[in-house]
Amino acid sequence: MADEVKDLRKLVIKAFHMNDVEWGEHNDIKVDGKMTVSKEMLNGLVAEEEYIESIDIQLIKPGDHDRWTNTIMDIIPISTKVLGKIGDGITHTITGVYVMLTGVDVNGKQCHEFGSSEGNLKEQLYLNRAGTPGDDDYIISFDVTLTAGMGQERPGPTAAHRACDKFIQTYRDKLKKFRGEKCTERHEYHDIVRPGKKRVLIIKQVAGQGAMYDTHFFANEPSGVEGGRSIIDMGNMPILVTPNEYRDGIIRSMQ
Repeated sequence: MADEVKDLRKLVIKAFHMNDVEWGEHNDIKVDGKMTVSKEMLNGLVAEEEYIESIDIQLIKPGDHDRWTNTIMDIIPISTKVLGKIGDGITHTITGVYVMLTGVDVNGKQCHEFGSSEGNLKEQLYLNRAGTPGDDDYIISFDVTLTAGMGQERPGPTAAHRACDKFIQTYRDKLKKFRGEKCTERHEYHDIVRPGKKRVLIIKQVAGQGAMYDTHFFANEPSGVEGGRSIIDMGNMPILVTPNEYRDGIIRSMQ
């Protein structure tokens, strides 16, 4: 008799590859692999955030990494839910492009805790790792300048992440409408339970001390900020997440 298997939930991730990323009048993305980047919404984002002094965007082409960067706060994929919540249903994601969030304050003090990563980008960013761009990927550098001293205060980095998330959401809203059969890759993942077999729990320790040492969970979008909750605000208590929730981007590191 075959072992009983329970399929608790299914996650389908459909990827759409971007081949051409250029400056344009608006943030836009096409299913045929063309993407445009604009600075038109930056003044509005600054006006919404008390602790942000200015925001700049740079479009970094593959191999063009011999340039200055402020401290890298996060490397963020552009992904969105099309059906279901994080961890099940359908997710659309982009390949070929990553968003890089960087930060400094008006006095030139980098946004960091015990170590900073400002300097030449080609020396500070390891390519082709899990969660980092590859040799052929474009990078949208979202560079935030905070008001004096706010790079080490919790509201400052949180504001930077929040503004960057709003910028990314303009692409997510368009990505939601892509026809799934046009994807360049399709991956299917199942959360499986086998009654009577060993139960495996993986423990992941996350940061929860404050400022950049914070971790958000349960955002509305994969690797998002809006709707997320801070592990600090939840009392740094243990939280159970499913394999597919983890895979789908339910954890957002604020480091």
